[in-house]
Amino acid sequence: MDTPHGRCIGVEVEHAVMRAVTEAHTGQTAYLVEPENGVLAVHWRYDNAVGVPYPDILYQPRASRFTRFADALVDEVDAIAPGMTGPERVRAIACATAERFTYGHPEARFNDGLDEVPALGCGLTEGSCVDINTYFIASLRAAGIEVGYITGFYFPAEKGDHCEDGHCWVVTRAGGVVEEWDIAHHLKMGTRDIRPGLNPKPGIRVAGFHSMGLDFPGAGVTDLKALIEPRLVEACGSKGFDAREIRLDHPAVQQANLADV
Repeated sequence: MDTPHGRCIGVEVEHAVMRAVTEAHTGQTAYLVEPENGVLAVHWRYDNAVGVPYPDILYQPRASRFTRFADALVDEVDAIAPGMTGPERVRAIACATAERFTYGHPEARFNDGLDEVPALGCGLTEGSCVDINTYFIASLRAAGIEVGYITGFYFPAEKGDHCEDGHCWVVTRAGGVVEEWDIAHHLKMGTRDIRPGLNPKPGIRVAGFHSMGLDFPGAGVTDLKALIEPRLVEACGSKGFDAREIRLDHPAVQQANLADV
């Protein structure tokens, strides 16, 4: 996807046949790829010198078990800074979300098996960036605030040219102000004083897709929580790859404002 920070100018594959498939609700394009020899290489090329505003459809939720919020969550959010509005209310909800989570990758997610995002109440819940943002987004929507969900890749400054997996973050539009949020990275940095910003933890990130609860009829994939990394499509659904290498072409970034992922 294109963002204010850059636009994707191409997707290419090696040793494979590729055809476009359309997401049924957002109109986004993904690609169904058939490798020829069991090894798959996908290249995204970005121009970071030219950006565009986030699309309006980013803020338009489709009712799904990943975005629908419980009545109890509405009550929980109503108690958070009820006198605030706009960006101030967003930040209050972001900080309250951080107070409810510790960063981690639990085997069981807090909303597993539920048809809506629940309230968390007191105590701490372990969660990944996906889990934290699921709760954060549902809380914002329960408060009537426009919000979108972005997935892509984040390359930490300390690792330079590679990362192990995908990442996700949040974009809000409140009181005419667009802001980006990454609660998980604040928690990894040891703070729950959450502030807007694309890279609270130093590094480089590129966006790939947006929204939750995705359907790709052309690929036989339905009710996908999020599309981040490439996925293996099987008769029973889709899953992530076990062995993968995600790398960033640094010289392109340094010399020509181009990121080749």
